[in-house]
Amino acid sequence: MTYRGRVKNGVVVLEAGVRLQEGMDVRVEPVEAEKAAESPAQTQQLREGLLSFSGVVKEGPSDLARNHDHYLHGTPKR
Repeated sequence: MTYRGRVKNGVVVLEAGVRLQEGMDVRVEPVEAEKAAESPAQTQQLREGLLSFSGVVKEGPSDLARNHDHYLHGTPKR
């Protein structure tokens, strides 16, 4: 199992609710900080890329947008 935590005052503090057995050997591996949110330019570029697919499907059920999970995964229709 893998748990996340943060170093505070030189001690690794695990995420809330994690309890390990006293004396247990563990391995600590530093991870990179999560990347900052996308810039507005990146968001616009993504939007334009996705819009290029708009209207591509010409045939299909009339309720495809509403019931796409049904058609893709077999869940009950809405």
